[in-house]
Amino acid sequence: MRKLPALSAMKVFEVVGQTRSFTRAAERLNLTQSAVSRQVRNLEEQLGEPLLIRHHHHLELTPSGAELLAVLHQAFHNVELAVRGIMEKSNRHRLRINVPPTFAKRWLMPRLGRLRRALPDMEISISTDLQDSLTERSLLDCAIRFGDGEWPMLKSSLLMTERHIAVCAPGLLKRDSSSGSVDLAGLTFLHVLSSADQRYLTWQHWLDAAGLHDTDTSGGLEFDLLDLAIEAACNGLGVTIADRFMVAEHLQDGRLVQVLDVEVEGHESYWLTTRADQPEAANVTAFRAWLAEETEVQQARS
Repeated sequence: MRKLPALSAMKVFEVVGQTRSFTRAAERLNLTQSAVSRQVRNLEEQLGEPLLIRHHHHLELTPSGAELLAVLHQAFHNVELAVRGIMEKSNRHRLRINVPPTFAKRWLMPRLGRLRRALPDMEISISTDLQDSLTERSLLDCAIRFGDGEWPMLKSSLLMTERHIAVCAPGLLKRDSSSGSVDLAGLTFLHVLSSADQRYLTWQHWLDAAGLHDTDTSGGLEFDLLDLAIEAACNGLGVTIADRFMVAEHLQDGRLVQVLDVEVEGHESYWLTTRADQPEAANVTAFRAWLAEETEVQQARS
């Protein structure tokens, strides 16, 4: 018999080490703060070595704590991979995908019928939790991520790069009949936030490309999701910069119209991501092929 501390105590310590907080660890583990603290204390007593330095507002790992945390993280990761492999053997026809909310609603949902027809035997599960990490969750098969394609422990394949256009409801668009120009001063600007107090620079990039350098965009409405900005534009609340691929359906049915013939390539893209340390499963390969076909059709039409 191996002489090891309780597995539960080591798992609790791993979460505490990751969060550096008894409170946050307790929330993740659905335990009380005192229970988490007691488990770590018991582990330290068994090892005869302190693992944490307890400050008033935060925790700090001791050298022994840092060493143990690194080993536990790798060990639990290996166990997760083994369990996942066993589960996949009995569930080859389920595909679990995590995608950004706007991509899910504006791009994937309109194509979901075609996906089911292309992969009729596949049971598809879609999640949009922004904190759902492919490297930490054992149930995900793959994920679609928005960014620069650089994520540790993941293999990334480019799907599409954003193409930014300005859009609004048809009733808001008033053109000068003599010049064909659009007066943006009378419109409400709809912005997307990159963080709590920071806007994406998509409006500035688009205005620069349009030659409208002096346009004041300081006011307007702000949203934390592009999807909400698009919905606000559809409801006539203002004009927003959106990825052409996310509003293609509304441009076709007339709910939105493009403001000026100006298009700017975005600095970030959508990527299909998979685990770099695992061979690709057949269900992911089939999904990858379908994505490639859909994006090829999309590029041909745009």
